[in-house]
Amino acid sequence: MAEKSTKSFILRVDADTMNAIEAWAADEFRSTNGQLQWIITEALRKAKRLPKKKNKNDE
Repeated sequence: MAEKSTKSFILRVDADTMNAIEAWAADEFRSTNGQLQWIITEALRKAKRLPKKKNKNDE
């Protein structure tokens, strides 16, 4: 199985937004970073912007 590579970057977020993200993350038992990744992935999925997943049979 191929491992996903990650890329780090700095994100500036105002305090009120960050507080809301942290509270949401705590409610969902996620880290703040995990919550941000989930939010971004969900937005990309809904916008149909995620790359198509390779089918295991295609390899």
